[in-house]
Amino acid sequence: YDSFWKDHGASVIDHVAEYADLPVYHVTGWYDSWGTSVANMNYVELARTKKSLQRLIVGPWIHSSERLDYAGEAQFTPDAALDLGAFQRRWFDRWLKGEDNGVDREPPVRIYVMGGGDGHRTPEGRVFVGGKWRDEQEWPLARTAYTPYYLHANGVLAPRAPERGAPSISYQFDPRNPVPTLGGNVSSQGKLMFQGAADQRGRPEFWLTPDTRPLSARNDVLVFRTEPLAEAVEVTGRLVVKLWAASDGPDTDFTVKLVDVHPPSRDYPQGVELNVADGIVRARYRDGLDREQWLTPGKPVEFTIEMYPTSLLFAKGHRIRLDVSSSNFPRFDVNPNTGEPLNDNRRWRTATNTVYMDASRPSHIVLPVIPASSTR
Repeated sequence: YDSFWKDHGASVIDHVAEYADLPVYHVTGWYDSWGTSVANMNYVELARTKKSLQRLIVGPWIHSSERLDYAGEAQFTPDAALDLGAFQRRWFDRWLKGEDNGVDREPPVRIYVMGGGDGHRTPEGRVFVGGKWRDEQEWPLARTAYTPYYLHANGVLAPRAPERGAPSISYQFDPRNPVPTLGGNVSSQGKLMFQGAADQRGRPEFWLTPDTRPLSARNDVLVFRTEPLAEAVEVTGRLVVKLWAASDGPDTDFTVKLVDVHPPSRDYPQGVELNVADGIVRARYRDGLDREQWLTPGKPVEFTIEMYPTSLLFAKGHRIRLDVSSSNFPRFDVNPNTGEPLNDNRRWRTATNTVYMDASRPSHIVLPVIPASSTR
């Protein structure tokens, strides 16, 4: 990541000082491919450095689909849809025509909190996730309780820390047989990928793999999940994973995916496993995209993987799940594990990757939990 990319015209945060000091309404969605850039980067930095009004709205949308009240297989309430043209005109009328329409006196942040629906199957074949709009005073939310959920060797995801001497888990990552993409924050994919929320038990596009098993059944996907929740848990904000891992080669990838596991119901006897967010780290760029740093084979390293932000109420009886692997294709290009120049490799090698989860190397996800008593 050098000046060629920084100065290409797309990066706001690399040119904040040069960015015009004028009112901006930042619009994105929880399943938008630009969610991190818009919410966590552009809005935060411009609100901090500029005097002009900055506003943020985040709906449950995929990219450029604000008029829809669904994202992939997840159905939300009818008011989730936004008439973007009318929304934009009201903003421009205030600042370009000087109309006193009150838009500048509204709360600075408006988010759609997904979840709370009964999970029935809609006539269109979607899962009714539900949700509601909520006004906030800042982003990220000041009242957030950042709560680590630790990975345990028995497949449990829990707030309790792992024990000393807990075993690690190794798996084989074959770049010739990558984990197929099922939903996510994708946009310009054509017919290659499914956008938004998707049941992780579903069948990937036929050309990706003849394997029709749920992704969780693959040997190269490590699954960690909570017990059924005794009470609903709202997760709103940045999603960061601290993963202790190693590989037997000079370079590899590690991927993570947050999943909302719905219990069995009349409409879904086997339950539903909807993806919430995902992320990836390329080992050679673990300390920054501007320099390469090779792995020492077999040596554990703490990787930081940031997923896209979200706002979701994990309902009572649901499970919070974190999947760990080394590929998510074609959402992310596949690492050949050889250390060769990217996209110019002549070889492929199967990597043995290991995830650690003991007291001295506590792999975990930091969930931005919003206390139930503080929601408005």
